[in-house]
Amino acid sequence: MNVEDFRTYCIAKKGVTEEFPFDKDTLVFKVMGKMFALVPLERVPSQANLKCDPERAVAYRETYDGLITPGYHMSKKHWNTVVLEEQLPSALIQELIDHSYNLVVAGLTKKMKAELNAL
Repeated sequence: MNVEDFRTYCIAKKGVTEEFPFDKDTLVFKVMGKMFALVPLERVPSQANLKCDPERAVAYRETYDGLITPGYHMSKKHWNTVVLEEQLPSALIQELIDHSYNLVVAGLTKKMKAELNAL
């Protein structure tokens, strides 16, 4: 999966915005103002940071050694860095995006969840 496909998949999700809050090279995707994905645009090979359940994060890292690693500049417990343009299937990357998005949505307040559902 390339960065353009990653972006298209992320922004198609309900309530998602994209912005550059840190610098001009780090694209951040948020749902209802809460971050669920980051893509450093200048990094080669292309990578993304995605939120992940801690137990699943370790399992992914073990299964996809070198392609899924602890989150770069993020909480190593809750974030993974995923190499996008390598051997990982697009379906797996989409699954990881969905998981990250769903974790963030699950943590939203009732009011924010209601606003998201109304979109």
